[in-house]
Amino acid sequence: MRRSRFTAYVTSLLLAAALALTGAMTAQASQLAATGGYVALGDSYSSGVGAGTYISSSGSCDRSTKAYPYLWAAAHSPSTFDFTACSGARTGDVLASQLGPLSSSTALVSLSIGGNDAGFTDVMTTCVLQSDSSCLSRIATAKAYVDSTLPGLLDKVYSAISAKAPAAHVVVLGYPRFYKLGTTCVGLSATKRTAINGAADYLDAALAKRAADHGFTFGDVRTTFTGHELCSGSSWLHSLNLLNITESYHPTAAGQSGGYLPVFTSVA
Repeated sequence: MRRSRFTAYVTSLLLAAALALTGAMTAQASQLAATGGYVALGDSYSSGVGAGTYISSSGSCDRSTKAYPYLWAAAHSPSTFDFTACSGARTGDVLASQLGPLSSSTALVSLSIGGNDAGFTDVMTTCVLQSDSSCLSRIATAKAYVDSTLPGLLDKVYSAISAKAPAAHVVVLGYPRFYKLGTTCVGLSATKRTAINGAADYLDAALAKRAADHGFTFGDVRTTFTGHELCSGSSWLHSLNLLNITESYHPTAAGQSGGYLPVFTSVA
């Protein structure tokens, strides 16, 4: 009995020490990110389309002061902050026009990319306007692209980031599921909603794998958006908006601050 109690005591001490060390390492990582430069790359989910309060100088890139990169920078005061994420961006756009601020002094990079390459807009257009079978077929085509082509495109972007900012901690953010299932919801059929959610999972799995293969951190936002999908009654995503079609199916300001920001902060 004494030995068991002693073992339990020692185990608890080791566990406490490990937790303290983990906390210290996390704090150190955050401190390093805050004292170095931060560069926010990516597509509309990083630029903040749908969140409003757009920076006028960003033009059609629609960078928002309510987007998670801007919110994180305001809270942590990195030595420099460069916000180059842009609405509609694909992997090629990141390579062509977003990597300029990266350097050996860059400590932190955030990135969401891949959804537009995989045909996000066309998938949603097809699923909104056409039949269940057409929607499922278009999603199957997108999944095939994610399998065959997207990994190579992501490799090019990730390798370029590492080459230009070799000391940076790189966080790849994923995409949320769009719909809460099992509820009564006006609009798309349950078949379409289920398939669209499945496509988000499929894309996130591919992004997570490529990020891990490059030594990057993957930020999974599906957990924070759970309970705040479309059809939830407390959505952090815009539904179809015919008056502002660009904002359709993008995070609201609450989605950026409550969905993306906590995930990024926890791993930055």
